[in-house]
Amino acid sequence: MHSKTKHIEIRHHFLRDHVSKGDCCIEFVDGEHQLTDIFTKPLARDRFFFIRNELGILDGSNIE
Repeated sequence: MHSKTKHIEIRHHFLRDHVSKGDCCIEFVDGEHQLTDIFTKPLARDRFFFIRNELGILDGSNIE
């Protein structure tokens, strides 16, 4: 268990250091705008089509 905890701590410090240097910034994204949900959760049809559209993914069934 210790090695897994240590790995998480190293990753946390890596991000913290880069944020403090200004290399990147971390912003809160509310649930309505979480586009990664399409890859991680089962979604209702409307939500799926909304996210697919936001990501610019085309529906392959309409291509001739």
